[in-house]
Amino acid sequence: MASTENNPFKSTLQTVKIGAEECRFYDLSKLDAGKLKKLPFSVRVLLESAVRNCNNFHVLEKDVQNILNWSPAMDASVEIPFKPARVILQDFTGVPVVVDFAAMREAVKRLGGDPHKINPICPADLVIDHSVQVDVSRSAHHYSPNPGGGLAASAKVGSEVRSRSTTCKCPRSEFPVLDPVCPFHGHKTSGADALEKNQELEFERNKERFAFLKWGAQSLQNMLIVPPGSGIVHQVNLEYLARVTFNEEGLLYPDSVVGTDSHTTMINGLGVLGWGVGGIEAEAVMLGQPISMVLPEVIGYKLTGKLSQLVTSTDVVLTITKHLRQIGVVGKFVEFFGPGVAALSIADRATISNMCPEYGATTAFFPVDLQSLAYLRQTGRDEEKIGQIEQYLKATHLFRDYNNADQDPLFSQVEELDLSTVVPCCSGPKMPHDKVPVTEMKADFEACLNNKIGRKGYAIPQDKQGAEFPFVYEGQEYTLKHGSVVIAAITSCTNTSNPSVMLGAGLLAKKAVEAGLTVKPYIKTSLSPGSGVVTYYLRDSGVTEYLQKLGFDIVGYGCMTCIGNSGPLPQEVGDAIEKGDLVACGVLSGNRNFEGRIHPLTRANYLASPPLVIAYALAGTVSIDFDTEPLGTNLEGKPVFLRDIWPSRDEIMAVEQQHVVPAMFNDVYSRISKGNSRWNALDIPESELYAWDEKSTYIKNPPFFQTMTKELSPPPGVKDAHVLLNLGDSVTTDHISPAGSIARNSAAARYLSSRGLVPREFNSYGSRRGHDEVMACGTFANIRLVNKFLSKPGPRTIHIPSDQEMDVYDVAMRYKSEGRTAIILAGKEYGSGSSRDWAAKGPWILGVRAVIAESYERIHRSNLVGMGILPLQFLPGQTAQSLALTGRELYTIDLPDTLTTGQILDVKMDDGRTFKVKARFDTEVELTYFRNGGILNYMIRRML
Repeated sequence: MASTENNPFKSTLQTVKIGAEECRFYDLSKLDAGKLKKLPFSVRVLLESAVRNCNNFHVLEKDVQNILNWSPAMDASVEIPFKPARVILQDFTGVPVVVDFAAMREAVKRLGGDPHKINPICPADLVIDHSVQVDVSRSAHHYSPNPGGGLAASAKVGSEVRSRSTTCKCPRSEFPVLDPVCPFHGHKTSGADALEKNQELEFERNKERFAFLKWGAQSLQNMLIVPPGSGIVHQVNLEYLARVTFNEEGLLYPDSVVGTDSHTTMINGLGVLGWGVGGIEAEAVMLGQPISMVLPEVIGYKLTGKLSQLVTSTDVVLTITKHLRQIGVVGKFVEFFGPGVAALSIADRATISNMCPEYGATTAFFPVDLQSLAYLRQTGRDEEKIGQIEQYLKATHLFRDYNNADQDPLFSQVEELDLSTVVPCCSGPKMPHDKVPVTEMKADFEACLNNKIGRKGYAIPQDKQGAEFPFVYEGQEYTLKHGSVVIAAITSCTNTSNPSVMLGAGLLAKKAVEAGLTVKPYIKTSLSPGSGVVTYYLRDSGVTEYLQKLGFDIVGYGCMTCIGNSGPLPQEVGDAIEKGDLVACGVLSGNRNFEGRIHPLTRANYLASPPLVIAYALAGTVSIDFDTEPLGTNLEGKPVFLRDIWPSRDEIMAVEQQHVVPAMFNDVYSRISKGNSRWNALDIPESELYAWDEKSTYIKNPPFFQTMTKELSPPPGVKDAHVLLNLGDSVTTDHISPAGSIARNSAAARYLSSRGLVPREFNSYGSRRGHDEVMACGTFANIRLVNKFLSKPGPRTIHIPSDQEMDVYDVAMRYKSEGRTAIILAGKEYGSGSSRDWAAKGPWILGVRAVIAESYERIHRSNLVGMGILPLQFLPGQTAQSLALTGRELYTIDLPDTLTTGQILDVKMDDGRTFKVKARFDTEVELTYFRNGGILNYMIRRML
């Protein structure tokens, strides 16, 4: 806890009695009440943190004044520190964090320090949710599961008591869900079960990773690890982990969080300020360091009007995503206000905040209001704690009334959306901000077939656009065409955290089944809730059996299809797509649909609300006009249109109010840390240093610190470097460091095969992020990577001296053996997408020492700095093309001894030409990290 004794603002401390407890807090109005009233609420949270943590070392008095003086006309380069209240991690990004902590302990010991100093100082929560895959997607139907994992226990839900008596009869047998063990009497059920099989395979593949994380939970202090099978990190954060207000030994302060997943922003829907950072930056925060950031512009986004009866929160967020992407909010805060906000539930707001990375903002903040408190009650939070939150936030001017315009602060810029103008829509086929109204989907998809290859194009020749390819599946013949849906997944915390869209999907499924509609069996359908609470209310509302009849079985509690863990398609389907060269489609309720992310064989992927996912699954194609074309025919042979089965918002709301109750949340989260039998069976010896296993292909001591010294050497610059890749716009972290399956013909596959593994044991790149050699092999291994050196996409490049085409990894290793470093040329938005630290670590291991791009995604640029890679930017109006760079030149970049933020540097080429670039070091702290060879090297030296 920050010391109050040496705090220059301790005079602003106030004492208040809340219930029986004497509490203290920093009263921001004592600084300057007039200025405080004008500040956006999100900036007030930054201000409180600066006041509370001010020690004139990490946080200076001038930092507090700079934040207090925030204004729409402020200097855009004011740097401030921010100390979040906590850190949240998921296992894909969390494993490398724990690996780095283990490696740092070893480095500190080697350099003569105390390894025990390497411990999280800032509270950290890690939720294991990214490992489970949709290997099995349809089930035989059995008795109800133990929602959300954990141990079956007595629990009162509604008016019923559930127990594990071995003699009782299942009270909910009329709602078959999926579980091999009935939670009511502990007896095993019979038949196949997608949920059980997927969880079994998850442990089989990831036992070593899970054992390592359990070591971390035991060895590292101040760190909670939530076992697999519990839910999706952001939904668990929203429903359980979020404090809203901290009470640390009687000192109250706002909850705030940074996370190693870009969709950490979801928590802003509850009024908790948070955003995604790279794993490298998160580790520094865990070690007590503040985040250095530029005081942001704050875009006020005013919501007015009311949603129509046929519109979902997913439609709202896809509309906002496109709008804000067009405006340009990269690196800015977005804060929502206006009377339209008051009409949105917290789940609706969280959906909007979740997709903040897709519209490019740092954070998307909804200040706490009465709806927030109602949500805390709905999710079973303690009533006394809720009263404390309300009293504290009102006393510190952090509580919002969206209907009171007098509370509206100043904003850098104001944009507005009338909610009544929102229409049902999807986004795709390759980017989450490419909104397509449902009424235009058929025409838009057909236009994409015609368009040249790009974000909205596939360049399919006219004579092949009507191609059909027949195949036989389970003894019956079917036909695939361009636009055929082969994956339909209700997935992702973006939507599964929202009861309105989940119940909407259930009600639509009920009406569809009653109308006699079915989903073709070859379509890979799945339902992966973000927490066990979803299972409860779907079952209790009576819609589960209808979802199952359409193939939407519960397949696991995790991110699954949204992050590319979609599992295999049926062999017959895959063969038909490849032989027919078809643009097959995935439709998912996720937040990302980047090329190659969802499945290698679905070239088009559309984001949609859960009800629309089911609608397109029923249709079997995205090339349909729902207004004029039916989904199918009913039992009487009459056409059934989407409008005939679409539930209204009022209909959904009535079901939600009846069936989403606090007892469900209390039951599920009372077992959150108990794990399941597989997790509990992991027997891990406690130790200060991790015992690295040289045979492991999951966990390895990384090379980042093995040769570092106590002394600091000047950064070397770049001399006569080859261009490893010559890339265009919108290269995502999925292109740079894919998370999905490991292809059999890849460099990573060759490495794993050399270690004695067979293809079924390869698992995914995301699951192997604790092993630097596998991840180096997988860097730039995306099959959709477009490299200007080559004529077709793929993870290949040219070894310039020999003009030989090879895998990217093999070329990089060849350059290293020749004593050459490498650079990357790129276009706009380099590194967009997920906050993936291996998208910086991987290139570093490959020998990349600089990237020259037209622009960067915020988190990725920070990660490059954190790894000691130079982030350079072409000057305005200049590109690789305008400068006639072929990428075959040798590049030299000399660094001055007095390198400064934003400095203009010369890039020299071996043909005698020179051009200028801007060094994208945005703060002095970033320069300090770079001079140390990276942020973690800096932290190790501080610990010695």
